[in-house]
Amino acid sequence: MTHHAPHIGATGSGQDAPPAAGTIIRQLDEAAINRIAAGEVVERPASAVKELIENAIDAGATRIAVEIADGGKTLIRVTDDGCGMTPGDLPLALARHATSKIDGSDLLNIHSFGFRGEALASLGAVGRLTVTSRAAGHDGAEIAVTGGKIGAVRPAALNGGTVITLRDLFFATPARLKFMRTDRAEAQATTDVIKRLAMAEPQVSFTLRDVSGGGEGRQTFRADAETGDLFDALHARLARIIGSDFADNSMRIDAERDGFHMTGYAGLPTYSRGAAVAQYLFVNGRPVRDRMLIGALRAGYMDVLSRDRHPVAALFIECDGALVDVNVHPAKSEVRFRDPGAVRGLIVSGLRHALAEAGHRASSTVAAGTLGAFQPEQTGARVYQMDRPSAQARAASYSAQAPGFAEMQHDYSARAEPLASGNSVADTPPDTARNTPLGAARAQVHENYIIAQTDEGIVIVDQHAAHERLVYERLKRQQEGHGIAAQALLIPEIVELSEGDCATLMEAAEDLASLGLTIEPFGGGAIAVRETPAMLGPVDARALVLDVLDELSDQGDSQTLRARIDAILSRMSCHGSIRSGRRMQADEMNALLREMEATPMSGQCNHGRPTYVSLKLSDIERLFGRS
Repeated sequence: MTHHAPHIGATGSGQDAPPAAGTIIRQLDEAAINRIAAGEVVERPASAVKELIENAIDAGATRIAVEIADGGKTLIRVTDDGCGMTPGDLPLALARHATSKIDGSDLLNIHSFGFRGEALASLGAVGRLTVTSRAAGHDGAEIAVTGGKIGAVRPAALNGGTVITLRDLFFATPARLKFMRTDRAEAQATTDVIKRLAMAEPQVSFTLRDVSGGGEGRQTFRADAETGDLFDALHARLARIIGSDFADNSMRIDAERDGFHMTGYAGLPTYSRGAAVAQYLFVNGRPVRDRMLIGALRAGYMDVLSRDRHPVAALFIECDGALVDVNVHPAKSEVRFRDPGAVRGLIVSGLRHALAEAGHRASSTVAAGTLGAFQPEQTGARVYQMDRPSAQARAASYSAQAPGFAEMQHDYSARAEPLASGNSVADTPPDTARNTPLGAARAQVHENYIIAQTDEGIVIVDQHAAHERLVYERLKRQQEGHGIAAQALLIPEIVELSEGDCATLMEAAEDLASLGLTIEPFGGGAIAVRETPAMLGPVDARALVLDVLDELSDQGDSQTLRARIDAILSRMSCHGSIRSGRRMQADEMNALLREMEATPMSGQCNHGRPTYVSLKLSDIERLFGRS
């Protein structure tokens, strides 16, 4: 039997054997390098579309047309009317790390979408890419690259701008195709990318066509260029993309802090979703998916939404390029802020300020849902249009009916309780409160719902939910005025942590103390919990500290303690509010309506449910065939 001596490295002794292939360091060829880069930049067809559209926007395009076939797997074509490229620039455009966006001197002050110079080279490495372009004052030209092999520049007919055609994506890396989803799923991902970029550029027109099977195909998305100032153009673009319901039920956001400026629109709490599917965040015009920003958005609505509901928002953060690093990931979907706390604080405070300014406003979709719930009886009889009374006649009729419910004096449901002085609703001037947003109370039905009359219709108020929010806001104001009382522990609780975790907690010690949680370093990585918030009662101090630490590590800020305290206040307000089933007098009902009008966020209860429904008289009349 022949025995082979084992291979011994260069530092050992013995006979050298041929080394294994994996032990030799090689310089990869350009094609392999480009395919590896493509794996980072181009994850799926939507990634390719994103890169190409960003290039078009950087080129100053005002019209961008996208065509895809088979979800983008067999064809992606992006046509723009930007500045175009000269014949001499075309070969350089396909080279890696060749870009017109930056000169390489300052990578921390980026003002364009693209800057890495990798997109076209990466796409040409994994697909069949053709670039046709024409710059002003030059002839049109075309260049093709297949699997990394670049062809010669050829003349081409084109009026201006650039057309980039990418066929058979990933044909050079077939293993990647196995990770593609269905054509429909890939097409949906592409649509989502285009929508996000269209939000960032409301002055640019976008179209998307699905040309699977050949021919002109069908248009699946279109957004024409919007005119007007920043907010008007954005509002119109968001109405087109997210929907007119969002445009009608959103709050305008405009806030500044520490060199950061946030604009955009955020939905009312009563206009929310069951999943986080409509949250759009942008940094210097760039769509991003950032955990910290999403957490801040959630924190801004913490007081008005239950955990199973998610806000709808499109927020744009602008700042000096030196304050944010966009060169964190090749796909540029992640960013890193120099001062993340300032950005988080801006989002939370900006949203809460807007929510407070929205006051008692509730979303119109609540009224639409209410009207939709009404089921007028369907009869086969012909409906005759009745004469509509004049406004004066209606007012006189309402005034005559207001004393109300006189025939219902022995049934507490569906009547207004008389005043303590013996007066009834009829004795109060009928028009004194009708011109207020929530109107004048006319009745209480089922001992829980207040019916109020306004100049334009009626308002139905859930007395328990409304008063719960009012008491909650009152308790919060009292707490902010007097601070959160802390209870000292007889024996301080010692919590063992790593030195890094201890440092993270101690950085937030001052903020935690303002919430009633007092901690001190105890040597090494340990901390001592001296005081806990009194209103929490007996509490597991160690578990509380670890929860706070988890959130600090994840988000850079902690809302856990604040959320627990607010939950206690919410429960207290629930017990201190007017209960369902309580009979209310007219002056009580009107006082409740006036306080709702003066209290921020009174349009929804502590859990995000609406506190009232406003119905226009014209909508009610339509239900009865009077329109």
